[in-house]
Amino acid sequence: MTTDGTFVIVGAGLAGAKAAETLREEGFDGRIVLIGAESERPYERPPLSKGLLTSDAEPDSVFVHEAGWYAEHGVELRTGVRATGLDPAARRLRLSDGADLGYDKLLLATGAGPRPLDVPGADLDGVRQLRTRADSARIAAALTGTARVVIVGAGWIGLEVAAAARQRGATVTVVETADLPLQRVLGDEMARVFADLHRGNGVTFRFGTGVREIRGAGKVATVVLTDGTELPADLVVAAVGARPNTELAEAAGLTVDNGVVVDESLRTTDPHIHAAGDVANAYHPLLGRHLRVEHWSNALNGGPVAARAMLGRPVRHDELPYFFTDQYDLGMEYTGHAPPGAAERVVIRGDLDRREFIAFWTAGGRVLAGMNVNVWDVVPEIQRLIRSGQPVDPDRLADPGVPLAEL
Repeated sequence: MTTDGTFVIVGAGLAGAKAAETLREEGFDGRIVLIGAESERPYERPPLSKGLLTSDAEPDSVFVHEAGWYAEHGVELRTGVRATGLDPAARRLRLSDGADLGYDKLLLATGAGPRPLDVPGADLDGVRQLRTRADSARIAAALTGTARVVIVGAGWIGLEVAAAARQRGATVTVVETADLPLQRVLGDEMARVFADLHRGNGVTFRFGTGVREIRGAGKVATVVLTDGTELPADLVVAAVGARPNTELAEAAGLTVDNGVVVDESLRTTDPHIHAAGDVANAYHPLLGRHLRVEHWSNALNGGPVAARAMLGRPVRHDELPYFFTDQYDLGMEYTGHAPPGAAERVVIRGDLDRREFIAFWTAGGRVLAGMNVNVWDVVPEIQRLIRSGQPVDPDRLADPGVPLAEL
């Protein structure tokens, strides 16, 4: 196992911070440099669209480590600095402050950035995206009881912002080109659960349309939709997806395809460079395919896997995709992978009307993914069913009287 040398981590988010932590826990006593483009130390992002917007979370609760942890553990944390160039042959990294770093191992944990809203007026004051703590703070400050909020995109971020805005008393309209929220991710039946949830809490949806332009004299005033509708707005939140930050890897000649392509141990095509978190398109040994996952648990678990691989440990990243959301009185966890068209049937266990159920996406009787809504402590059993790869009787799967442990 490698115990010395210089290990550089580009990206001071959750994946990068957990990788640095794991390196020290595993006995690495060499130099660790953690580089972050933001001016703050590493923090977790889920609260940005949840607790920080509703004021249910303390601002400092999002940080991965206490402020003194990095110095205490010999981690050189360089914030407010970007990596501007990478030379894999020389194993050198150039930074925006002029520094030139040599490395023995490098971890790319550069994450993903929000896709821009590419319409006239998108640069007006009051048009926001949500990626950083500063973004969250600006949006939260605008969520007053009189605010008219237009959210573009009915994905997870868009719906979480909508829920927070309604809880703060704002008037909320969500604009979505599809026919339902989360339609591509969940399918029609489960998408209707979220549509009904938000409508019941006062959200207006504009489905089957997009944004043509945003108008205002310096500040947003009106959102014009592609169907000609004009929506008054004090705040517009663009939540139209994210794209991996692969520029550094591409310029260095690494293989990039919807993220930095890595194997099951998160190694890139260069044996001295690994990638983890949102930016990594990793081979999943259980699913038998490459997969890029933009969720908290992927960064939480991927950073440590990459760290151990950098040390020469025989590891593989085989955690099943997992994410969660909290909207109004609905709490949900989703685990597994059921891309559009993969499932033949969705089996429901529980009460859809009361929003207390588990939904199972199945194909050939096998469970591909499960979503538990206001039903708790079942994720390990759902994951066991997925990992087994064995067909399950759909009638028993749907029967709450049959314990999941007996399936």
